[in-house]
Amino acid sequence: MHTKWKTWAHVTKLDPDKHLNEEEIAEIATSGTDALILSGTLNITKENMSELRDQVKEYGLPLVVEPAGPESAIFSGIDLLYVASVMNTPDARWIVGKHRDWAMKPGIMWDKVVPEAYIVLNPDSAVGKVTGADCGISAEEVAAYVTIADNYFKFPIVYIEYSGMYGDPDIVRKASEVISNATLYYGGGIDSAAKAAEMSKFADTIVVGNAVYEKGVKTLIETVQATQ
Repeated sequence: MHTKWKTWAHVTKLDPDKHLNEEEIAEIATSGTDALILSGTLNITKENMSELRDQVKEYGLPLVVEPAGPESAIFSGIDLLYVASVMNTPDARWIVGKHRDWAMKPGIMWDKVVPEAYIVLNPDSAVGKVTGADCGISAEEVAAYVTIADNYFKFPIVYIEYSGMYGDPDIVRKASEVISNATLYYGGGIDSAAKAAEMSKFADTIVVGNAVYEKGVKTLIETVQATQ
């Protein structure tokens, strides 16, 4: 497994269930973002994941698939597969159960797999609702989950996920203070250069997703420039 992902400051998350035209994809691919993550929570299949991969692969950016479940995991034509475990859910399916089901399938290319510890903090998000995450936790509890994910479970990525809303920079700051080995990702509500710059002070990698669809590629480029 190559480790260039550890140097990424800005990645763009594209949803297979949403549509972009060829011009928009070209602008995204040449925006300066370090990589593309193909990911979504609802209506994600191998078919629409593969279709999106085919749209973006010609531009040569690193391609990561982050499947919502075993049914949308693909290995062909991508660089890495990010596999999330949600730390703050009481539902073990989203910690290890879905992973067990997936591991029973043939053809897993383990050299492409990067495990992620997700801490989901927006109760109104699709991922929060689907996984039953306990989003009403304190900054101290988030930091504790980060510590456990980093030092006990040895996840290479810890991902603070607000998905659809801008999070609390103080929570991300406290997470960054307790992390020692893992790469800290932040995603959620980054739709301006100012927000990108603020979260980049604490997170190693910021993820911009909804802004691409809601505000356009110009805003995406502004967030890239804010991390440089």
